[in-house]
Amino acid sequence: MNAHNQQLKIRDFAGEDYPQVMEVWNATDLGGAHRGDDLQTILRSIKLGGKMLVACTAEGRVVGTSWMTYDGRRMHLHHLGVLPEYQRQGIGLLLSEKSIHYARERNTQVKLEVHQTNKEAIALYRKLGFAYLGDYDVYIMRTTQQSDRG
Repeated sequence: MNAHNQQLKIRDFAGEDYPQVMEVWNATDLGGAHRGDDLQTILRSIKLGGKMLVACTAEGRVVGTSWMTYDGRRMHLHHLGVLPEYQRQGIGLLLSEKSIHYARERNTQVKLEVHQTNKEAIALYRKLGFAYLGDYDVYIMRTTQQSDRG
């Protein structure tokens, strides 16, 4: 670890972290309220067996996140991101390892999605033992309200 993260602490998310988490997600284009990533959703996912980890500096600044949701069969690892000025310092690796450890404790599979152009993340995930799932396209319906469909 270098000087930025020598005093880094990885800990469980607390509700008061939400504004700083949103800063990380906005800076890394990972999510936000427009994608349904509000505080209530995060807390509900934790209650259902998921987990959110935050990486904090010694001063308490949230500089990275890892959010895992649980569907009863596997953990879904997403919103793994680090503020740009703290990237390439091993923080993403630490968050990934802690996330995988949590899934192992629960004896579940871990699944994630990564944009095909994010070569650094793909290299990290492969280093950690993730394998490409195959020729799947991913689709999403962000809302189920009838009025949102044509």
